[in-house]
Amino acid sequence: MKVTARNRKARYDYEILDTVEAGIQLSGQEAKSCRLGHVNLAGAYVSLLSERPVLKNASISAYAYASGLENYDPNQDRPLLLKKKEIAKLEKSLQEKGISVVPMEVRAGRRITVLLGIGKGQKRIDKRQKIKEKDVKKRLKKGEDY
Repeated sequence: MKVTARNRKARYDYEILDTVEAGIQLSGQEAKSCRLGHVNLAGAYVSLLSERPVLKNASISAYAYASGLENYDPNQDRPLLLKKKEIAKLEKSLQEKGISVVPMEVRAGRRITVLLGIGKGQKRIDKRQKIKEKDVKKRLKKGEDY
């Protein structure tokens, strides 16, 4: 499967505890646009509406060659396709304090799927520590003295 879009801030802003792969319900022109990589996951999240998972705030641009798209909303809510056990797992994790479900990447193969990360929000101090560790590893790899 080809990764067509990534949410790069997801791993930075959240400590990912678990991942779940979900299908996404799209119209025909949205699917074509996803395959071309016209997806933006920045600021997107998953919530439950009447016990059904929904992808919110993910932007899928209109397909350039489609006609009749006068009232197309690129940021509309999109239902996610999951099994009952997976929905129960997401529901249980969303009820915990400080846990969020964020889309991490969109994959396009025969079907278009979304990799969801169940994560705990990181504090600013944790982010700084992560950057320091990354810098130290980079310097040691180059052979510089620290």
